[in-house]
Amino acid sequence: MTDPRLSDTSVFPDPVYKETVLRPLFDSAKNHHVEAFRAIDRAHLVMLNETGILDADQAGKIAGALDSIDAEVDPTTLVYTGEVEDFFFLIERELKKRLGPDLAGRLHTARSRNDIDHTLFKLGLKARLDVLIDKALALHVALINAAEREKATLIVAYTHGQPAQPSTLGHYLSAVTEVLARDIERLFEAYRIVDLSPMGAAAITTSGFAIDRARVAELLGFAAPLQNSYSCIAGVDYITSTYGAMELMFLHLGRPIQDLQFWTSFEVGQIYVPNALVQISSIMPQKRNPVPIEHLRHLASQTFGRARAMLDVMHNTPFTDMNDSEGETQAMGYQAFDSAYRVLDLLAALVAQIKVDPAKVANNIRRSCITITELADSLVRREGLSFREGHEIAASVAKAVVAAGGDLQTDGYAPFLAAFEHSTGRKTTIDQTLFAELVSPEYFVSVRTRFGGPAPAPLDAAIAGYRDKAADFSARHSALVQRATDAAHTLKQRFEELKETA
Repeated sequence: MTDPRLSDTSVFPDPVYKETVLRPLFDSAKNHHVEAFRAIDRAHLVMLNETGILDADQAGKIAGALDSIDAEVDPTTLVYTGEVEDFFFLIERELKKRLGPDLAGRLHTARSRNDIDHTLFKLGLKARLDVLIDKALALHVALINAAEREKATLIVAYTHGQPAQPSTLGHYLSAVTEVLARDIERLFEAYRIVDLSPMGAAAITTSGFAIDRARVAELLGFAAPLQNSYSCIAGVDYITSTYGAMELMFLHLGRPIQDLQFWTSFEVGQIYVPNALVQISSIMPQKRNPVPIEHLRHLASQTFGRARAMLDVMHNTPFTDMNDSEGETQAMGYQAFDSAYRVLDLLAALVAQIKVDPAKVANNIRRSCITITELADSLVRREGLSFREGHEIAASVAKAVVAAGGDLQTDGYAPFLAAFEHSTGRKTTIDQTLFAELVSPEYFVSVRTRFGGPAPAPLDAAIAGYRDKAADFSARHSALVQRATDAAHTLKQRFEELKETA
């Protein structure tokens, strides 16, 4: 049988392959990774000069050529023709035009598209994580501010979709704040994993040249080089950690968003959304539609879904360098960041403006008898009853008040007297004035002074702790941004110095 390689006269690239694979990859690179390509070329060049692999004259001429490419080639206008395989080879071709093949080819000493690609993708994720963390921190502060503003504002807290107990909006928002803080910690941890440079791994096993991987990492703004060179090109945990953290964040944010949808319904109505965030029906002028909450819900779900899709793409892939984790997959993941930014911005704006409708809350508390738990507790403390006996008396009172459509504070005392005497065989020491106080929502909240409760003392302490955490987050994020800024300045300075030596 004839070896097919001997009779193969086809020429790369096949037209269909060109249109279905190479063109989309080229367009993705020019749209997302041009600046990272430039930074990697410059950092690698500086390192090659500093280690003596390239002399000053060689490095200076390459630097000048890279500069001229930037000035003369506008990536946004490029149309893929198939003359070169991808954006990397386009730059290499441009270098050869200016320097000749020998000198132009020296820039690629001790590196590969493998380590270049993963460095590109990490730089892309770092930049996006910077923005995501910044916006998450803004939401975190907005939640803290709203929690402090509404720390004494009564609401109905629900369990299983039913009115359960009175609390405060500040206490509820504090719970959301705590979950968000844990999600932000996961983003910082993802950033820490992304923040290790693959450059110098080359194809798989590093290089026989005396390169300085730590110097390239420093110039590119990474914390350090990723140690194992195989992991540099195979370990996609920087992708899964990033999108895993995003998936959890937007799963968690979707839950209070859903609560806001429920709480703004006409029947519940305990949250009021201001006119600036309400759309009026085109046919029903009486309808106030708080549609930003719906947009938050579906955008949070889209972000969750896009992040989950990134994890699905990584599932059961081989532990090696592979296209599954590269250009088009990275571009797909960037869509998760785009919707994430919108959710964080809109939710921060909404949280800053929502108010509680006190009349609705008072009416829902009255209709639902949700302070009755405190009556049972008070009977234990004041009358020496067991909790079960106190609970049975309280249940009898609530049943009678609800059946009569009454108000627990004003209409519950008579049923209470009867239930108490029937259960204990004696009269209560609680008079009507004290009874009304014990079953008031204000009293219910005020006595819950335990750690983590809604009473003023524990809630104030919690909010103070959240502000400390916010300050810590801000300092950590500022340090990351400053390191990137300093690295960019150093790289630019060293690159300009190289140009002067040509």
